[in-house]
Amino acid sequence: MPEIPVKNRMRDLRLAQGLSQNALAEALGVSRQTINAIENERYDPSLPLAFAIAKIFSLSIEAIFTP
Repeated sequence: MPEIPVKNRMRDLRLAQGLSQNALAEALGVSRQTINAIENERYDPSLPLAFAIAKIFSLSIEAIFTP
């Protein structure tokens, strides 16, 4: 079964809150490169990381990541 690409709003949400990629990475316990890869849709976060991202932005996973 082919994978469905996931689109995300993470960059827009991060910028709206005035966060750098480094600051968001630190808050999530991941590298800046991981944040960059997620924002550029080269990497889909694990479910625990997606939940952590949603918590940081006070949104549901579905509000951030959509197929």
